[in-house]
Amino acid sequence: MNLPSRILPRILHLSVALACVALSGGATAQDNLKKLENFQVTGTSLTLETVPQTGARAEALKANLKNIKLPPGFKIDLYAIVPDARHMAIGPSTGIVFVGTRKTKVWAVTDRTKTRVADEVKVFSPSLNFKVPNGVCFSPDGILYVAEHNRVMQFPAAEFFYEGPDVAAGAVVPQGQLIPVEEESFNHGARTCRIGPDNKIYITLGNPFNVPPREKLAVYDRVGMMGIVRMDRDGKNREVFARGVRNSVGMDFNPKDKTLWFTDNQVDGMGDNIPPGEVNRAQKAGLHFGFPWYGGGKVRTEEYKADKVPADVVFPQAEMAAHAADLGMTFYNGKVFPQKYQGGAFVAQHGSWNRSTPVGARIMFVPVKADGTADKAEVFAEGWLTPTHEYLGRPVDVANLPDGSLLVSDDYAGAIYRISYAAQ
Repeated sequence: MNLPSRILPRILHLSVALACVALSGGATAQDNLKKLENFQVTGTSLTLETVPQTGARAEALKANLKNIKLPPGFKIDLYAIVPDARHMAIGPSTGIVFVGTRKTKVWAVTDRTKTRVADEVKVFSPSLNFKVPNGVCFSPDGILYVAEHNRVMQFPAAEFFYEGPDVAAGAVVPQGQLIPVEEESFNHGARTCRIGPDNKIYITLGNPFNVPPREKLAVYDRVGMMGIVRMDRDGKNREVFARGVRNSVGMDFNPKDKTLWFTDNQVDGMGDNIPPGEVNRAQKAGLHFGFPWYGGGKVRTEEYKADKVPADVVFPQAEMAAHAADLGMTFYNGKVFPQKYQGGAFVAQHGSWNRSTPVGARIMFVPVKADGTADKAEVFAEGWLTPTHEYLGRPVDVANLPDGSLLVSDDYAGAIYRISYAAQ
């Protein structure tokens, strides 16, 4: 296409200007991280984005909660309106709830009066650019970790710096070094994290495929992209802790025996009722949980059904409903719920997308027997999936509040709920 001579210079000038803006934006984000690492101000606006907690939206969410069925003595209330609410981490000193998302924001949820309902929800650390900051977890000494799509950040004393735009920060795993950049994908890119009893940080890494091709197995095995990795809290001494995991988006350590338990989302497209979802238990490092040779439980995948499976595959502790999308989980550590729930695990089921009759959108309970293994899972809270197969909400994560109640996040409704118990 031929352009008039008077127009071409203007286009070239505009292109250069736009390129400079783009470079400057990237540089600013990187410069801000360096400034925060050196405890310097970034110049970010002191006016932080907040989320209104009253009005028509709050009333509609409260009305929806009337549909939720719970065991006798339990009730559920709206705790906070939090857009895109995913995984939660509760500050050990203040009880402030930090909430990850699959987008670009982390939220800080504050209940200043301890009335068990949030009075403020605002953006956390807006001077940094986040990319899928889904995974959040605290260390016992009060450092908040944020596991992004391809970076891991740490925020010392986040509970006390969160009021302003600038916070103490540092990169545990720099951008582009959690997984190979060429393996970044929009699919299965949400990470979760936990600090283990060994004082290491554990991170779940899903693979981008439904079932990966053979040519990807070696790199995924090496990096841990079908498993769980762990490393020192400064990012050193990284190793693959568990293999054969398709896409775990939730884990927790059993405080009684220190074993790691995790959910796993299993292969799609195999039918409405197979394969089962999984809740797994890792008693030590180096175990293999069967994927991609098994699609879930003991159901073999079509792609690898003729292949020899790895030795000593570990099968799930609890098989869950097929395609219910088991995500976040936590062991109940409170003393308020009835005895049967103490020491057991709660699991959030996000709900199915590829099943002719939807299932999930509920909270499951997995009892733990005296020998440390799982008993049969049972429904604890349900009703976010209506009889006409409409979602009122899609639970993502569960977390213990210090008062013994349980929080449930919901990225579909953009909310956090609180489940409490009062003896009848």
